[in-house]
Amino acid sequence: MNYYDSNNLKKIPDLIRLAPEATQSYLNFEHQVYEELKAIPLRTKELIAVAVAHITGCPYCIDTHVKKFQSLGGTREEIFEAVLVATCTRAGAVLSHATHSLVAYEEGMSQEQQTSTEAQPKHTPKCFC
Repeated sequence: MNYYDSNNLKKIPDLIRLAPEATQSYLNFEHQVYEELKAIPLRTKELIAVAVAHITGCPYCIDTHVKKFQSLGGTREEIFEAVLVATCTRAGAVLSHATHSLVAYEEGMSQEQQTSTEAQPKHTPKCFC
């Protein structure tokens, strides 16, 4: 079975029939975000969507938003730079969240063990992203 077969998208009407009100709420929300809100140009919204689609890992969204962005004059260079920004931001978030693993680890340590690990570098970033 190919999990990301574009033919799977033919099943969307089946999903809509299963939850028509919820689906309509989503479609209304999507319409408002992309068509009615005007503070960000549509071209920029599509570039944001391309970057987010890479973080969420949805090939259907990548395909759809890349093509929409391209139709609005977007370039391959812009797409790849946006993907790199998303990648860097995601990696930074992972590094920043790693502080939670240190806290959890330290909670399991004795007070003496904690004191020996507290040497801090001169510059500590607030966030890696």
